[in-house]
Amino acid sequence: MTTSSALTTRQLWTRTRGIALALVVLLVGAVAIAVVRSQTKHGDLDPRSADPRGSRAVTELLAARGVTTRLVTTLDAARATAGPDSTLLVAVPDRLTHRQQSLLAKATASSDGRTVLVAPGEWSVGRLAPDVTASPVTTLETTLDPDCTLPEARRAGSAETGGIRYRTTADDADACYPSERRATLLRLPATSGTGDTVLLGAPDILLNNRLDKQGNASLALQLLGSRPQLVWYLPSLADSSATDTGGRESLFDLLPSAWLWGTLQLFVAAVLAAFWRGRRFGPLVPEKLPVVIRASETTEGRARLYRKADARDRACAALRSTTRARLAPLVGVPATQAHTPEALLPALSARLPDSGEQALHSLLFGAPPRDDAALTALTDRLDALEREVRRS
Repeated sequence: MTTSSALTTRQLWTRTRGIALALVVLLVGAVAIAVVRSQTKHGDLDPRSADPRGSRAVTELLAARGVTTRLVTTLDAARATAGPDSTLLVAVPDRLTHRQQSLLAKATASSDGRTVLVAPGEWSVGRLAPDVTASPVTTLETTLDPDCTLPEARRAGSAETGGIRYRTTADDADACYPSERRATLLRLPATSGTGDTVLLGAPDILLNNRLDKQGNASLALQLLGSRPQLVWYLPSLADSSATDTGGRESLFDLLPSAWLWGTLQLFVAAVLAAFWRGRRFGPLVPEKLPVVIRASETTEGRARLYRKADARDRACAALRSTTRARLAPLVGVPATQAHTPEALLPALSARLPDSGEQALHSLLFGAPPRDDAALTALTDRLDALEREVRRS
């Protein structure tokens, strides 16, 4: 009669329900986070949006002063509209690929217009503003004082520019609203012509719900209203230029940096899960069998295991150890010295003078047999020795 080792449906569910529950929780959490983020980020920095994080209010104030706003979502449109009579605002520079950033920087370098970069990080600042470095640590302060000679900043006064901090090697740059000696608003004049580039450390002065705070409105209107036309570039993932790599970028270059951190977190979670599933529960604890099993069945079962593993040495050691344990009390040797040749062999030789101490040593403490036939012969000799001691 053979017993199937396949897991039943109940056993399979019992073993995997923990992992299944964890996956369900992760899936529900991801959906919940996506829903929340989609609601809170709706219309972020969109000049058409009246949401708290939209920017419709600043464009309406600019329109009242004669500045027209044009929204573009592609790199080609942004490059085509760059000129001396326009201000180009790049809402999310870090959303652009490296190739897009290089093309945009080339188009604005000689346009004689103004380029406003909203919170560019390390990913984009090196290409859009080559002489500038961004600090990886943002400032904890939100409202800062101008502390510079830039007329727009001095007229606006305190504003909520705290965010990413910048440092430049250009001597003619205007570094305003500093935090720990790094500027959160930086103006870089063009190397030739009348154009310039402005880096904003945070988008707060452009948001609907922050425009009326401090000097945010004044600073935003002055920075964006210096030319009669404002081109509001809101990068889109659907822009064909993001996928036109020209053979210079790989698929990984197009992935946002957050995907790398997400993959790392999943890897750490997988390692922890493997460690959790593979952990030991402590030492083995002997328990009574729920049914009575005959000693002969246990002996045969263990013998088959030894034979299958070709473990004659372990089988021989078990047989000799058991024999010595039974012989010791018969010849007056304490149980603690049953496996000591110096104590057991002299007592056996005294009981069986014809056997010889050397032969007894070879039988009880000798080398393991080389094959199954020798193991069987050893077993017979051990049984014969025990019977002879009992009869003597």
